[in-house]
Amino acid sequence: MVKVGVVSAGSWGTALAGMLAEKYEAVIWAREPEIVESINSEHENKLFLPGIKLPESLRSVADVKDAVVGKDLVVIATPAQHIRKSIEQIAGIISEKTFIVLASKGIENSTLKMMYQIAEEILPPVLYKNIFVISGPTFARELAMKMPTCAVVAGKNSEDIGKIQNFFNSPYMRIYTSRDVVGVELGGSLKNVFAVAIGILEGLKMGKNTQAAVITRSIAEMTRLVMAMGGNPRTMSGLSGVGDLVLTCTGDLSRNRQVGIRLGQGEKINDILDSMIMVAEGIPTTASVHDLAAKMNVEMPITETLYDVIYNDADIKEAIKKLMSRSLKDELLSYGGEND
Repeated sequence: MVKVGVVSAGSWGTALAGMLAEKYEAVIWAREPEIVESINSEHENKLFLPGIKLPESLRSVADVKDAVVGKDLVVIATPAQHIRKSIEQIAGIISEKTFIVLASKGIENSTLKMMYQIAEEILPPVLYKNIFVISGPTFARELAMKMPTCAVVAGKNSEDIGKIQNFFNSPYMRIYTSRDVVGVELGGSLKNVFAVAIGILEGLKMGKNTQAAVITRSIAEMTRLVMAMGGNPRTMSGLSGVGDLVLTCTGDLSRNRQVGIRLGQGEKINDILDSMIMVAEGIPTTASVHDLAAKMNVEMPITETLYDVIYNDADIKEAIKKLMSRSLKDELLSYGGEND
């Protein structure tokens, strides 16, 4: 039987582990002893995915080695700003035959690297062909409730990508494939930024006209950065692009949208983050995308505005006025690399 290990027992890692445990021999590593105990004794992650019963066959482990050594597939779902440490922990113990799927969505603040770039920096070259990413419109709770869900796996290894597709495909999880690792990674990361922006508009009680405009222009910004980074612009029309963007901008389960709502209602960002158990990836990713856009000379006015609000304490309403008063442009040209 296929042996699977999942690194990180947050809500997303737990949902994936539960699904994989229905097909394979699966274990999940948790840093918190109480999570290890609750999964093993009560078959529930009471901290990050309460109320969801997990397969009795799923076992949680306290030592990350037990989730990596001897596994055919290792899934890493650590928050993006901590994934470097997770990969460093397993680099010396993972087999050359093990497939690695990165399920985290973000861009590292200190290096502006995507998840697969961090993996390639740390892991030995013999493992490069084994690295894949998974992304798409996937709320963890809905997947764990077995609601029909679609996602995309991307990798540079065309020979084995079908194996990864089959690993994750299930009666309620339909998997597509892509060779555009850059586009899939960026789509999954950038949508969190714009979900915060949409949440702010919701908190300000601005209408659907405003929200639809920001979602649409967000796609333009996403497309420009993807192209500048060497990705395929068509990926932004897919599951990791518009699919994940719409879900995260409109769904009540979106942590990033909820952070934005609270910002729009006047709360301070540090107070909001201090009150949360789970990570809202859009906040650190906003800083990464702001810096990456400057580095690549890509115009991203919505991102720039959000960055000023979060990190420079700009007045939200004045920032919106400034955004709306920019010089007028051609719509379609702004998707193709021209300044917007």
